[in-house]
Amino acid sequence: MRKAVLVTGASSGVGLALCKRLLEEDHELHLCLACRNRSKAEAVRAALLASRPLAEVSIVQVDVSDLQSVFRASRELKQRFQRLDYVYLNAGIMPNPQLNIKALFSGLFSRKVIHMFSTAEGLLTQEDKITADGLQEVFETNVFGHFILIQELAPLLCHSDSPSQLIWTSSRNARKSNFCLEDIQHSRGQEPYSSSKYAVDLLSVAVNRNFNSRGLYSSVVCPGTMVTNMTCGILPPFVWTLLMPIIWLLRFFANAFTLTPYNGTEALVWLFHQKPESLNPLTKYLSATTGFGSNYVMTQKYPEEEILGNSIMDLDEDTAEKFYQSLLELEKHVRATIQKRNHQS
Repeated sequence: MRKAVLVTGASSGVGLALCKRLLEEDHELHLCLACRNRSKAEAVRAALLASRPLAEVSIVQVDVSDLQSVFRASRELKQRFQRLDYVYLNAGIMPNPQLNIKALFSGLFSRKVIHMFSTAEGLLTQEDKITADGLQEVFETNVFGHFILIQELAPLLCHSDSPSQLIWTSSRNARKSNFCLEDIQHSRGQEPYSSSKYAVDLLSVAVNRNFNSRGLYSSVVCPGTMVTNMTCGILPPFVWTLLMPIIWLLRFFANAFTLTPYNGTEALVWLFHQKPESLNPLTKYLSATTGFGSNYVMTQKYPEEEILGNSIMDLDEDTAEKFYQSLLELEKHVRATIQKRNHQS
């Protein structure tokens, strides 16, 4: 049987590069593109099939910042598939990123300059907003919409005879200091992207704790520092042009500068070939690129050290479980709200 792979945010950036690389690895996959914009998804599907005609490529329209859309897409997927072998939870946003000039110049003259550029720690703030579901947009898009998708697709993912795998696109920018259990949506802070990615790390650990016995495993990946649609808006184009020679030079000192979505998918593709039950649930896998452009996979030990051996994320399972329970409570609340809204209409 064909392996069935679902990729959210598949029409651009890391998601698109991942789809191309997965079909290079297994040209008979059933690849399902989960995208917000159907016309873009149709164009991507046509291009993928043109290069890999033996593959099966389908589309499901879903906007993870809209729970009604997530529920609709889940119903559609359960009608189409008997199981999903891999789900890449990749869709995400970093709205209106603003550069902290003071932090930038402060970091330029410190010993942490390379770390600062490779993680963007303290450099970026974002303007968040409330969605139609009454949730913070970054939290709903990057975390909660995907959480609901997993909950809905559990019948397709939980098979003890053959495990399924969730693979999250996280970030080196996931900082414990930006996350708070009392404000999981980061409504009172200025770095919702960092908070959401740390929340993803917590959720992955909690999924393993609650679902491994049912045959579902979860891992997190950082694709590295790339120039994509998400990052291009941080600086004017001419500044990027000026910075690129410096960034290329920095690659000889910091392997986080993958620069392209293709390079950024290295760890995502590597996980496609691993037995999930053999992986450390507390490890984050990093796509890395040498100064000469060779790609490889590393693991991360927080807060700053990156090493080749096994290492763990800067979190504890108790916090992960508490966060998971908070999501379950929020799920009950939003389901009740949506049912009430639908009943009134």
